Formats: sequence, structure tokens, C-alpha cells
Amino acid sequence: MHVAKVEKRQGDRVYASYLLRQSYREGDKVKHRTLANLTPLPLSTIELIRGSLAGQRYLPAGQAFSIERSWPHGHVAAVLGTARTMQLERLLDPKPSRQRDLVLAMIVARVLQPASKLATTRLWTATSLARTLGVEDATSDELYAALDWLRERQDSIEQRLAKRHLEPGGLVLYDLSSTYMEGEHCPLAKRGYSRDGKPGQLQIEFGLLTNAEGEPVAIEVFPGNTADPATFQQQVTKVKERFGVADVVWVGDRGMITGAQVRHLQKEAGVSWITALRAPAIQKLVEEGAIQLSLFDTQNLVEVEDPRYPGERLVVCYNPLLGQKRAKKREDMLVASEKELDKVVAMVARGAEGGRAGLQGAAKIGERVGRVVNKYAMAKHFRRTITDSSFSYERDPASIAAEAVLDGLYVLRTNLTKERLDSAAVVLAYKSLEQVEDAFHHFKLTDLEVRPVFHYLEERVRAHVLLCMLAYSVQRTMERALAPLLFKDEAIPQRDDPVAPAPRSAAAKRKDLTKLTADGFPVHSFRTLLAQLGSLVKNRVIPHGAGSAASFDITTEPSPLQTRAFDLLGLSLKAL
Repeated sequence: MHVAKVEKRQGDRVYASYLLRQSYREGDKVKHRTLANLTPLPLSTIELIRGSLAGQRYLPAGQAFSIERSWPHGHVAAVLGTARTMQLERLLDPKPSRQRDLVLAMIVARVLQPASKLATTRLWTATSLARTLGVEDATSDELYAALDWLRERQDSIEQRLAKRHLEPGGLVLYDLSSTYMEGEHCPLAKRGYSRDGKPGQLQIEFGLLTNAEGEPVAIEVFPGNTADPATFQQQVTKVKERFGVADVVWVGDRGMITGAQVRHLQKEAGVSWITALRAPAIQKLVEEGAIQLSLFDTQNLVEVEDPRYPGERLVVCYNPLLGQKRAKKREDMLVASEKELDKVVAMVARGAEGGRAGLQGAAKIGERVGRVVNKYAMAKHFRRTITDSSFSYERDPASIAAEAVLDGLYVLRTNLTKERLDSAAVVLAYKSLEQVEDAFHHFKLTDLEVRPVFHYLEERVRAHVLLCMLAYSVQRTMERALAPLLFKDEAIPQRDDPVAPAPRSAAAKRKDLTKLTADGFPVHSFRTLLAQLGSLVKNRVIPHGAGSAASFDITTEPSPLQTRAFDLLGLSLKAL
């Protein structure tokens, strides 16, 4: 028996019939008899009958294949694909090796799900990452050894990054941050000024160097008690001698490029800088008339000169919004200080009455008052009267008024000529330090979890921080490409006013309001978008009756959102 297809033409139309027929022989002739008309059946059913009569064997769908294992894959493909597009492997080392694969896996894992090195070995087999890179069997000891391998190559990695991102005459941004440590055995762990709000905790300092666009170039770890300016000259030497780029413009905040650092830079041929003056220096300029506050009645940007800054330009900016913010913060700090001082007044009163919870003696009272007024740095704004048995205080209106005059005012100093950068460009160059602050935000507060640091060997700590910098570079590249799907501005408008806050585009405002993209997709954070990509799964499939040698991988069909994300990244899922 067999299935025959019979076609008949009537005019321009062709009609097909499917007949179940039996062939038989009469003498020398082969004849056919029709047993049934299959035409009313679905074509798929007809094909099953045709195949069955031809000897094919069919099994229920659940018995034809078995899925041996499934791995979340989409987010791995996105991060790893981006890293390879950036040529991160060649950046680590031009020569392939298992150590390079392990470091690449740790960088991708840091973007996907930051964890300790031991936890990383437990987590990365939960995705397709370890299998894709062939490191499923890696132990935590191997990861530590790979960190040592990475640290040995830090100089060459930074050299390649500098060649990619630094150019003569360009901006170099540099800033310092800190992060706390766990344990007490690392030689770098010291107590110093904590930016994490943990003043008693051991910490390390790390300085990040980027180009004008915020692309990371180098990172260096310092003992936790290192002051910001003490790290700066090392960076100047590094860029000039190691990277071979002497003619650059250094941009650093007022705590980094101080007056002493400027004097050092003045001795360096071809080195320029942009920094800011501290409040006492600005106050002197105002008091001595170098800065006329009346100028800001009609403008917010003016350039002045002063003999104390020979060969330099002073770019004075006034931002009323910043002024309001500073005034409110000062008032809040004054009120908070008064609340604490009132407690001290009550304690002294109880002490004068002989109460057990009272406070007596000028020395003890003064010590307690000092802690209170220094807590919010408001000591200069209070007049205090202390005796052995009394304490009173009042605000100092003159001190508060003198500081209020400077609210919203900041002054930039540079040795660049106007032909090289005009006043507006100087302001924008200084504001580009926001790129480094954004990096620190990713390092410590949101995604990459550089802290707390659990390593205690000095070189491992340095390697860990370098690993975080490389992971940040990958994530930064992804966020820029995926901006249309994120709560980010993919087309930041040009600033008409360099002093005013950065404007947002109409498209970004619409995303904030509607929580939808222009394509109608839900707007995501980077983390939630990674989670969506992770729902795209790679399955290992084994055919019925075949061994594992016949297994093959098949990936689930991407959703429209996942397809859009990979298109924005310029990646093909089939290639990953």
C-alpha cells in the first residue's frame, strides 16, 4: 500500500487529492485499487501515513529525545560576546592558555554575578559559561593562580589599554576611592579616611585613570592611609614614562591636584592641568575683589586673572541650583548639630544639680562639645561658652553669612590657553570627572561588588581590583550599546550652558515617564535585562536509543526583547 497524490487542473486552479492505494499484479500488468480517500485529513497526518507505509517508525514526542541538561545561556552569550568583540582575550595575553580562559571566565562571572573566587567555582557551572570556555573542572586554587597570572601581566595590559585610549593632547581623568577590607593580615589594609562610612575599618585606596570618555586605562592600589595627592605624581610618571604620552591634560578635583601638585606639574614640560580651588582660596578672591559677585547677576560663567596664579586662567562658575543645595545642606547640618548640643546642655545642667547622668568640668564638657560640632563639620559656625559647671552656645551669623556668599560658586584653574580650550570647554572637561565617579559607583554600590575584599595577599588584592576594572570596562561597553533598552540616555543633548546640570533628551524623559522603549519593550536596568537574557537556555539533547556521543545542543528561540538586545550588541546567537 502507498499514498498517491493525484492532481487535476480546472482552468487556472489545480486540485490535489490524496488516495490510499494498493498495488497488485494481474499477469504482466501492475494495477492499483483505491482503498480510501485521505484528502479530508490534515496534510501532516497524511505524511505520517505515507512515512509509516514506507517503513518509518514513529515515537511519541516525549520518547524521541531526552534533555540531559539545561544551562541559562543568553546572558553569558551577551557578556562573553561583548568581551570578545572588545578583543579582551588578546588584551589579557596574545597567546591562548588555560590561565587566560580562567581570567576571562572570572571577568564574565563578575559581570553576571559577583562573588568570591570559591563561590564563583560553585556558580559558573549553573550557567553555560564554564562549559563554553572549557573550564568546568577549575578549582578555587586554580582561580587564585590565575589571579597571580593576571597580576604579572598588569603592566602589559595597561600598556595596551593606553595605546588604545590615550592620545597626545587628550584629557586624562584621575581620582581615588577606598574600600574596606575583611581580616587584618593584608599589608595594604590601613585605617584612613573612609569613603564607605566605616571610619574604624581597615581599608585600601585605589586610583582609577581613564581617558576623556571615561574608558578605563589603569588602576593602582595603595595602602588605606594614603592621602589623595600622594598618589598623583606616580600617575603622571606612569603616563609619561611607561605609556609614552607626555603631552596630556590632567583633570583632577581640588583634593587631588592641590597647590603643591600644581607646582610639581609646572616643572614637567608639556603637561597641562585642570583642577579647582578650595573654599578658603575662593573666599580670598572674593574678599580682595578679584571676583565681583555682581558679575553673576546676568551670567554664570566668567574668567578672571589673579597675580597669585601667574600663567593660569581662573574660570569662575555660578550655579544657583548648587547654591540652593549647599544652603539647605548647611541648614540641615546646623539643625542636627543643635539637636546634639542641646543634649550636652541638658547633661551639664544635670551635672550642676549633682545628677548621676550629668556632665561636669570644663575639659570633659569641651571634649564632648568638640565631638558634637565636628561630627557635621559645623564647629566654625557656633560660638561656645564653657565653664566647669555650664555650657551655652549660639550660631555665629557672620561665619554663616561669609560661607553663604560662596554658595553655588566654584572656581577652576588651568594653565591651558584659550586657543586650546575656551572657558566653556574647561568647565566641561572638569565635569568629565563624573565618568570616574560613575566607575566608582559601579565598583562599590551597584554591580561589581569590589568590596568587601577578602584577599589578604597584597598581589592578590591588586589583581582582584584589576579584575573588577576589566569587568567594568565590559559592562560599560554593554550599557552604552543597550542604552535604548535601559533607563539611560542614548543620545545626550549638547549642553548650551556648561555650568547648568546635564540635560536629558526627550526620548530619555519619555522612557522615564512611560517605562516603555520606543519599540514598546519594558525599560530595564542592566541587571534586570541580564536576567531576561538569562532565560534564553541552551539544552543538551540525546536522541532516543543513542548514547551521549550522539548528543547535540539546541538553544531556545529568543524572544523579541532578547533578539533586540543581541542586535544592539551586534552579536549573533548562533556564533556563541
